[in-house]
Amino acid sequence: MTDALAAAVLVFGATILVIGLARLLIVPCALWFEVRHRRPPAGTPPHAATIFDPPPAAPPSITVVVPAYNEGVVLDACVRSIARSDYPDFEVVCVDDGSTDDTWAQLQALAAELPRVRALTQPNGGKGAALNHGIREARGELLVLVDADGVFRPDTLGEMVRAFSDPRIGAVCGDDRTVNLDRVQTRYLALVSHVGTGLVRRALDVLRCLPIVSGNTGAFRRDVLDRTGLLREDTVGEDLELTWRVYRAGYRVAFAPRALVHAESPSTLRGLWKQRVRWARGLLQSVRWHRDMIGNPRYGVFGPYLALTVATQVLLPVIQVAAFALLVTLASLGDTGSVPDTVWEVVLFTGLALSVGLLLVAVLLDRSPGDLRHAWTLPLWPFYSAVMSLVMIRAIWLELSRADNRWNKLERTGTISVDTGREP
Repeated sequence: MTDALAAAVLVFGATILVIGLARLLIVPCALWFEVRHRRPPAGTPPHAATIFDPPPAAPPSITVVVPAYNEGVVLDACVRSIARSDYPDFEVVCVDDGSTDDTWAQLQALAAELPRVRALTQPNGGKGAALNHGIREARGELLVLVDADGVFRPDTLGEMVRAFSDPRIGAVCGDDRTVNLDRVQTRYLALVSHVGTGLVRRALDVLRCLPIVSGNTGAFRRDVLDRTGLLREDTVGEDLELTWRVYRAGYRVAFAPRALVHAESPSTLRGLWKQRVRWARGLLQSVRWHRDMIGNPRYGVFGPYLALTVATQVLLPVIQVAAFALLVTLASLGDTGSVPDTVWEVVLFTGLALSVGLLLVAVLLDRSPGDLRHAWTLPLWPFYSAVMSLVMIRAIWLELSRADNRWNKLERTGTISVDTGREP
């Protein structure tokens, strides 16, 4: 093996190993989450043990806000799936953000056909502006913010409400699964994403430091948004930034693993790159605006956890790329010997074995053993790990150069490969 290739394997293998060891430590928390959140008996109303004390005679009203910019390919399936929800009191507010396709015409037709659906339009202002428009027009006590490619199960809204089990919970993050299983990449993402959703979110809920309410499946109490304010419209990470304000206001975020929304994963490497760069820029912007929270014990566990987030998601990728460049440079100059095969082999294969073990735990926690049929895509894991390590470098460059904030949404395919009407 050449020195350059051995250096790459060593650096990225070490990263996988370190991250795997960190995740191994939180497995007990994820298991404890399952113990604490056993499925309630059949027939239990979703509002029977929520933020309302005593429980109300009727469930809290919900407004689902769907922002849409050129979403004609996926919009109909999204809105109809929400309208089929078995929750008794909800409305759907769809906001066209100055689309140039048939999005607005579709929304008008859906609103005319479906009694619970309202259609609004505005000049193009970005996702945050569209969400804020919908929130201002909403009538619900709980606000569910989603993307226009999400496909709901009938019980998704009820499971979201059920997670508001404590008055200190200001927001709830649901669980998102891949809906377009027609590409190698989307099958790979459908499998490995269980680690972040099935394992990490459960553990961070127990530790009370879940850092984000996902933009395609999240719920907020209206009275909490009255305190925090609406979404910022000058960021590409409006969901992350708002979640941090929820913690700043003294609330915490809960995870609702059974509040499932099936949404599209990027089907091309270019689309995945653009999505992850956007996420990374959103993190950098939130860090800049909320830097006083980082490491601050005033915000409970969440403050120190933010310091860990900055170290692992901002600093570690930079160190990783720098270490690789340094090793390759030294090798090319002849200033270092070959990396011993035993070193990179042990590091890489130990890290991969640990990651696969954690993936199996996550899949079982998510009750999705069927997704193991995509296990043949796992050899792609080191490659994607290496590519994604460059994402933060690109995001830092865009922030330093003050590049425009753009919605930059994925190109939708409209592919639905799963049955969203049954238990996973």
